[in-house]
Amino acid sequence: MSEWPKRIVARARATLGSDAAGLRQGSAALLVSSGGDLFAGLTLGAITHTLEALPGLLVLIPAAIGMRGNIFGALGSRLGTAIHTGTFSLSRRADTVVGQNVLASIALTFSISFALAVLAKAIAVAFGVAGTISVVDFAVISVVGGVISSVVVLAITLGVAALSVRRGWDMDNVSAPLVTAAGDMVTLPSLFLATYLVGVRVVTPVLGLSTVILAVASVVAAFGTGHQLLRRIVRESLPVLLLAGAVDVVAGLTIQQRIDSFLTFPALLVLIPPFLEDTGALGAILASRLASKLHLGVIDPTAAPQRPARDDFVLIALLSLPVFVLVALSADLASTVFQRASPGAVRMVEVAVLGGLLATAVAMLVAYYGSIVAFRLGLDPDNHSVPLLTSTLDLVGAISLILAVHAVGIA
Repeated sequence: MSEWPKRIVARARATLGSDAAGLRQGSAALLVSSGGDLFAGLTLGAITHTLEALPGLLVLIPAAIGMRGNIFGALGSRLGTAIHTGTFSLSRRADTVVGQNVLASIALTFSISFALAVLAKAIAVAFGVAGTISVVDFAVISVVGGVISSVVVLAITLGVAALSVRRGWDMDNVSAPLVTAAGDMVTLPSLFLATYLVGVRVVTPVLGLSTVILAVASVVAAFGTGHQLLRRIVRESLPVLLLAGAVDVVAGLTIQQRIDSFLTFPALLVLIPPFLEDTGALGAILASRLASKLHLGVIDPTAAPQRPARDDFVLIALLSLPVFVLVALSADLASTVFQRASPGAVRMVEVAVLGGLLATAVAMLVAYYGSIVAFRLGLDPDNHSVPLLTSTLDLVGAISLILAVHAVGIA
């Protein structure tokens, strides 16, 4: 065996030995995440008639799903840092670390959900998606669906944090996969339920106006509060979440413009949520671990990754391959059970592994350099690296998936 394969094997063994708990916790969390994402994929594969009846809706879906992960993945990352630094404590008081984080997440949910609706409509029209639904329809679906799902995901995030403290888990290893899985499981059904409010006389316009009022009022209230941490979270998160939302909408547009291939094989639609979210979850695990290491001084924000950061890269690489094989086989099996056309298990694995490894390589670069740039600028990496990473991975993942579909000759 030549020298560089020996070094890779040695590094993998060292990582397994030094952070076996991280590997176990990350693997378990990703397994749960894949199950939840598969449920979301089956939901997406089952609403093809809704996607055809409401042109442009597919542009919004990755952004709406991704935003739950962006907002609450960042919340989980901040809570993980709070646990590591000893400032975490569950309380109903608004002036506590947890209370201000919860209020910030609520404000961001209202404001960003409305912004996504406007972005989805604008980008769908700009790129010629024919007959798209109105901006009011987009707003009703995005905000109502977002609020319903956010209530559930917020409760799960707080529950995971409390359980991590009680069981001695590392929040950085488990929060991102579990939160993104929860977001996937509840967001798509919530959006689907919200579509029944579209096209209803009086109701739809009133709800549309209400979304504008809630979006503006939530931001004004957050900036007008006397709670410094709440203001900081919203101030730092809004720009990055808007940028992340725009990237997610472009990811949705990428899939929308290749909709015929996915409608021919609905198993590919089933694959989309677990593929995109597991890619983002792998990157978010890395980003959360790097953010905690930066806060604790374990690594310095250097251009060349230091040894602890490189060990984290190896951990993510070890997690990625079985995750994408499992996702592909599960999507194919579920599609067979629920009678959704599939190109076959072998090709599904080829698509998922090829696209997944490409996307994961990009995730490592974005996670590391996004974290150190934020830290050098005096910003909290927990507020920036997870949203930027997950949204970037939605777009990169969508492009990687489509490239893989073409590379294996499916379309």
